[in-house]
Amino acid sequence: MAQQASQSIIAELEDAVRDGTSAKRVQTLRQVTDLFLNDGDRLNDEQVKVFDDVLCLLVARVETRARAELSKRLAPLDYAPFEVIQHLAWDDDISVAGDVLTHSSRLSNDALREIASSKGQDHLFAISARENLPPSVTDVIIDRGEDKVIRRLAKNAGAQFSDNGYSSIVARAEGDDELVEILGLRIDIPAKLLRDLLQRAKDTVRARLLSIASPRAREEISQVLNDIAQEEAAAPRRNYGIAEELVKLMKQLNELDDAAVYKFAEEGKLDEVTVALAVLNDMPIAMIERLMLGLRSDLILIPCRSARLNWPTVETILRKRPLPLPLDDATLEIAQRDYRRLSLETAQRTVRFWQLHNRIEKQPMAAG
Repeated sequence: MAQQASQSIIAELEDAVRDGTSAKRVQTLRQVTDLFLNDGDRLNDEQVKVFDDVLCLLVARVETRARAELSKRLAPLDYAPFEVIQHLAWDDDISVAGDVLTHSSRLSNDALREIASSKGQDHLFAISARENLPPSVTDVIIDRGEDKVIRRLAKNAGAQFSDNGYSSIVARAEGDDELVEILGLRIDIPAKLLRDLLQRAKDTVRARLLSIASPRAREEISQVLNDIAQEEAAAPRRNYGIAEELVKLMKQLNELDDAAVYKFAEEGKLDEVTVALAVLNDMPIAMIERLMLGLRSDLILIPCRSARLNWPTVETILRKRPLPLPLDDATLEIAQRDYRRLSLETAQRTVRFWQLHNRIEKQPMAAG
């Protein structure tokens, strides 16, 4: 039946492509699509390829509305013609690409990564809602996505994150209360990142997380908050007054540059390094202090890159940080690789998120 119908429509197809009006081409596209939807699951690969060629020919010659209709009809089909799905997914108009990007199983992870790397925020938003997303795709989305995209991605339980991706998305949560809540409720968030997330969260956000979390998650969040409160209460407050005066004077004299920060780090003047990073990024000293004293090395890379520091300076800062154990060469090698990958644009965008809350004072919260 499918073969006879396809043969009968060939003449119409040739007429529509060669001499037909726009309305005629749309009508032919619908007829071909109807025919495929009726019999597509029973066709062999060669027969599907025939439909694929026909649909690709028509898609290139119809207006946006018709392409969007085709996308909506083909997106849910596991047996949808391969090439036409690729054409639709790469369409610049999101009304055409959206359904396919979100729902079609005919798009490979490589194709999704390429589209995410080159298309705009609407396309990223559509990809972020796919049922399954591997780290190779989410890494690109995290690097390029704006707030709305990142929140949708974080809400997607089927999205998987690499270690770097998870660290980056947690860093993006600084100053974004909604994103903090979304991430705090993910069951796959690593314990150390949950701690970082809650340590930077406002009390109101912490309280809301406790109120909406499942019993199991609430117990974990409460334990982390108690640990944070105890450590903050026991930690002595450093006085950066002298270092702050010196660094701000150097800033006024245009002497606060990479060489100056390197000299501070090489001489072990970590107060001056902390204040310098804060001043260069217009961030609160307390926030940089948490990064300097934290166990993780990756977050301190962000203000360093934003301040345009060279790797030798960054490496010296990492080596001089007061950690329980010195960093080994393997960790430094990973940090250097990550620093090379971290773009100035991404670092500065993350710092801007942090700057939004540079006046927020966090107080220890007793979980209950």
